[in-house]
Amino acid sequence: MALPPAIPTSFVPHPASAGGRRFRSDFSGAFGFFAYGVLGLALLLALGVFAYGRILAAEQSAKDAALAKAEAAIDSATVESFVRLRDRLNSSAQLLANHPAFSNFFSALETLLPATVRFTALHLTLADDGTATLQGAGAAKSFNALAALSTALSADGRIKDAIFSGIVVNAKDNSVSFVLAATLDPKLIAFAPPEAAAPSASMTPAAAASSTPSP
Repeated sequence: MALPPAIPTSFVPHPASAGGRRFRSDFSGAFGFFAYGVLGLALLLALGVFAYGRILAAEQSAKDAALAKAEAAIDSATVESFVRLRDRLNSSAQLLANHPAFSNFFSALETLLPATVRFTALHLTLADDGTATLQGAGAAKSFNALAALSTALSADGRIKDAIFSGIVVNAKDNSVSFVLAATLDPKLIAFAPPEAAAPSASMTPAAAASSTPSP
């Protein structure tokens, strides 16, 4: 049976997926370009790190050379003399720090003591741990004068834990004999105490009480 003339006797099929393959091929090219860009950037960073490391190594070498030159220029005799001087100064500072100076205590006591109170005996003891204690005996013109001394010691604070005992009132002139026990502030017997002086106000109660007539 013969075919009609409108029907071709042969044909070439056209693939339907040609467009999809072109899209995949274009995407692969863009990814490859991006990968090459990242690789180039990594190479540039590696070169920068290498160059920076070389710069640091050169600076370290220059500083090492300068240090070696400075060390070679140092006079060993001068260094030894400075070391000996430092050791002497440290030893002197240690000796002075451990050396008591009771002159500061006597100056403070002279400032705090009312004119109507006097000590007949004083005994200062320095323990191995650096604690200084005071044992003394004295007499006051009146009980008010003794109270003024107690107030002055409390206000000053450098002669601490003052305890008055053995108080005896003389019936003839109302004078008072007493025994005093106290501990001393370490700064009060230090060789170089602070320059802060005792408050002048601490003398006001003592002076006022010492001038008060005895009952």
